[in-house]
Amino acid sequence: MHGIDFIQDLAVILAVAGVVAWGCQRGGLSTVVGYLVAGILVGPHSLLALVSDMDRIVTAGQVGLVFLIFAIGLRLSLRKLRRLGGGLPVAVVVSAGLIYYLTRVVGMAAGLEPVPAAYLAGMLMVCSSAIVARTLQEAGDTHERSGQLALGVMLLEDAVAVVMLTLLSASGGPGLGETLGKLGAFVVLAGIAGLLLVPWLLRRMSIRADEELQTVGIAALLFGLALLAQRAGYSLALGAFILGVIVGETPHRHQVERTFAGLRDVFTAVFFVAIGMQIDARELLGQAGTIIALAAFTVVVRTLATTTGLVAIGTPAAVALRAGLAVTPIGEFSFIIALAGVQAGVLPKNFYPLAVGVSLLTTVAAPLLTRRSERVAGMFLTRQPRWLAAWAAYYLAWLERLQGRSKRNLLWQLSKKRFVQIGVQVLLVTGLLVFSEQMGAVVEGWLGHDWLFPNGPEVVFWLGLVLVVLVPLVALWRNLSALALLYAQVSTQGHPQASRLAPVIETCLKTGAGAVLYVWIAAFLPGEGRAKWLVVVTVVLGAAALLLLKRKLIYWHSELEVELHSLLDAGPHGGVTAVPWLRTHGDWKLSVGECVLPDLAECQGRKLAELRLRSRLGCSVVGVERQGFMIPLPTAETVLYPRDKVLLMGSAEQVAAGRKFLGEVTGTPVLSEFEDVRTELLTVPAGSRAAGRALRELRDAPLQRMQIAGIARGGQRVFNPSADEMVWAGDDLLVLGPPERIRAFKAWLLEEPGSAELPS
Repeated sequence: MHGIDFIQDLAVILAVAGVVAWGCQRGGLSTVVGYLVAGILVGPHSLLALVSDMDRIVTAGQVGLVFLIFAIGLRLSLRKLRRLGGGLPVAVVVSAGLIYYLTRVVGMAAGLEPVPAAYLAGMLMVCSSAIVARTLQEAGDTHERSGQLALGVMLLEDAVAVVMLTLLSASGGPGLGETLGKLGAFVVLAGIAGLLLVPWLLRRMSIRADEELQTVGIAALLFGLALLAQRAGYSLALGAFILGVIVGETPHRHQVERTFAGLRDVFTAVFFVAIGMQIDARELLGQAGTIIALAAFTVVVRTLATTTGLVAIGTPAAVALRAGLAVTPIGEFSFIIALAGVQAGVLPKNFYPLAVGVSLLTTVAAPLLTRRSERVAGMFLTRQPRWLAAWAAYYLAWLERLQGRSKRNLLWQLSKKRFVQIGVQVLLVTGLLVFSEQMGAVVEGWLGHDWLFPNGPEVVFWLGLVLVVLVPLVALWRNLSALALLYAQVSTQGHPQASRLAPVIETCLKTGAGAVLYVWIAAFLPGEGRAKWLVVVTVVLGAAALLLLKRKLIYWHSELEVELHSLLDAGPHGGVTAVPWLRTHGDWKLSVGECVLPDLAECQGRKLAELRLRSRLGCSVVGVERQGFMIPLPTAETVLYPRDKVLLMGSAEQVAAGRKFLGEVTGTPVLSEFEDVRTELLTVPAGSRAAGRALRELRDAPLQRMQIAGIARGGQRVFNPSADEMVWAGDDLLVLGPPERIRAFKAWLLEEPGSAELPS
């Protein structure tokens, strides 16, 4: 039975993956390395060959790929990146360009063809998110400036990897410019549609559906958008990444992370095991020399490129070098790019063991480099040539002057926001036009070829598309008109004929912009067959609609812009990992570290005052993140609960001791009595010690973890009685609590005054 064989294969790979990954974790390595090694052990190239159905495992691994990239997208917080500075994307682009150039040069010098060299560059352009995040956390650098920059670089490199994967998959097709343009158009189209639909849908589901249905709905969105990206000619990873970024900007992010954590972990393990199953360990040993050389090259080129990119945006050299040393290990995306190249037939199969070996060596080196990054940076800076230090100081001073001048440039300040809006609007309209044929085919497939009238779906689709396109086109023209007016006024300011020249220049600028718009739109409209005449008719109708609905279109665009801004400004603000009020200074030798309390933590349910962390270990709790919300500077009365993320501050040794103390587990499961709670009716007998006393006076009764929910007396019922309510013989008491507590209270009621009291 194929189904039983598949379940057997899953059981084998998960069991082996769990054992090997646990061993790697104990040895200080990433669990990803353990999953890959497990795949090598159970795969068809090993002596064990425990897995019989490779195709089904690879299919399950594709599900894991979707969950993995979705989780990476969830971590890409645009607000967090904005707090790190607007120049960080520029630094990552510079870094990626340097890695791409140097890797291609070295690869082609070593005899690689251009396309395999490009794939090798793509493999080295992105670091491993899981490994870098864990290494920084263990080193206590998560909240240092260098650590924050490393995390920002890590997140943006994931986006670079998605773009690089798309470009490499499209190699041999259209030109680079056309490929990037279409990719940008698809991302903007899917992003804006997702920002309008997904948060609204999540809000509705959170109100009207329970967690089970919310999970099903989000999973449907996830696989639907991944499939949409694949049908548009891109990878499944792109759709999953876009949805992750969108959900990550909503208040539902932490709920979604909790919901999909288990699925993500299981299927991500399957994905990496599936990659490992395609690796022959003998090839890994046969390429040992190449792997060592490439790993050394990776450490050097990634450190150099990242440092250069960060220095280029004005980061001090010491901080930039420390961040560069932290992002040296490669991992997840490198395997995905290698897999794509092998499946496309442009890479030899030995790229698999090459990627795994380099990842393993850089993973081993990453903790050593990160812990010693301050020493390495200091040693390098003291030995750098004087001319290099002088040039760097001059460049930083020049950059500060340039930034100050741009802030004082009123024209740029007034126009830069409109340039961004124009770029987004151009990509949105391009996406609607480029993918119009695919969307039209979907509509026709749903409605049939002759719905309403012959060729009805096609006519209705183009009419609707033109009306939709008119909204961003009107906004685009308004922005261009505003820029034309602004630049005409500035360029003629102070001229004696300014009042006459300004309208002429404005008209010329508008005419040129209109001509460019015409050529741009005409390049993407259908130019043959029945679609051409449909477009002509719909354009005429669209022009009429523009005249009649101009004000309405402007209103719709304004509402759309307000909605998008509100969505982007309403996301989660409680993350621990980017706390703006926390700054550590090297002179003070302070460290800030995080600790997530285990489910069976010994400190759970205890107040900070009881733990005495400051007097016992010397560290302080400066923040607690609970369910996605930040509790800054918690008081001594704050109680800790399982899964709380605690932020500790002190020296490196004190923080390490605090994390160890908070991470200790009891080993004894905490049994919940919630499911055992029940109600029972007890009669107060004559002569009972409870008779004639108010409820508040029953201090000697075993009422802990119990409640008297009601009293029945003489046909009358008192629900939720107050503490002053009297209890008399013959009363029926409705008690609520666990069975053993109810039995103890019942025995206490039967005892007469003066008898021995039961311990509570």
